Amino acid sequence: MDVQELKVEGADTKRFVLVHGGGFGAWCWYKTITLLEKHGFQVDAVDLTGSGVSSFDTNNITSLAQYVKPLLHFFDTLKPTEKVILVGHDFGGACMSYAMEMFPSKISKAVFISAAMLANGQSTLDLFNQQPESSYEYDLMEQVHLFLYANGKKNPPTAVDFDRSLLRDFFFNQSPPKDVALASVSMRPIPFAPVVEKLHVSEKNYGSIRRFYIKTMEDDYAVPVCLQEAMIKSNPPEQVFQLKGSDHAPFFSRPQSLNRILVEISQIPSKKSS
Repeated sequence: MDVQELKVEGADTKRFVLVHGGGFGAWCWYKTITLLEKHGFQVDAVDLTGSGVSSFDTNNITSLAQYVKPLLHFFDTLKPTEKVILVGHDFGGACMSYAMEMFPSKISKAVFISAAMLANGQSTLDLFNQQPESSYEYDLMEQVHLFLYANGKKNPPTAVDFDRSLLRDFFFNQSPPKDVALASVSMRPIPFAPVVEKLHVSEKNYGSIRRFYIKTMEDDYAVPVCLQEAMIKSNPPEQVFQLKGSDHAPFFSRPQSLNRILVEISQIPSKKSS
């Protein structure tokens, strides 16, 4: 079926909520917003605390709850019966999992795009520590991340910034130059405390929401495919989709393919109990 024909008729909700990854902001979804709106969906992209246009100093964020507060506020403003499809990228996966635990009745489906899909009691840092230290991806990750110590070097880092000269290699090796330029002037440090905080989710709340995973395949060095597969294996979603030829930012490098998958997920019917 042509994606143009899909539109929103078969969707159980006509509203998408997009959650950016670490260092990104709502700005990164500009192509996805445009494409989904063209298909008749209502789309909201949230700036988490200290991200995008949020004026808060990233170094002062001390918890995951504080970081995801704008997303929780969004859910507080929804009508009681309204449901959304929640989409998260990168560290946004941990952030949306936090919201899934708090607002299970307001989320019809959750979509993780090369995202941190954590098990209960796991932190995002735990996840990345699983990578083999000899890998090219690990070496690049070591080089691209710059720790910030707003409370002095004797205390833990307060945030993680990026070496702008390595952004293309690490995140955007398949993305158009104009999107790399947009990212290089728009990306902000990632708050460190939420990355090391262990996520607590339950079967009753988080586990009641239908989860889908979109794997970015060959050229994702930020969350390599082996790491994505490890998450999928330890915390299996309902269905896994593959985005071939994408870097870590499919909303830049493969926007049409990403949109096709998101529209397809919106069409997957509710499971009827026999």
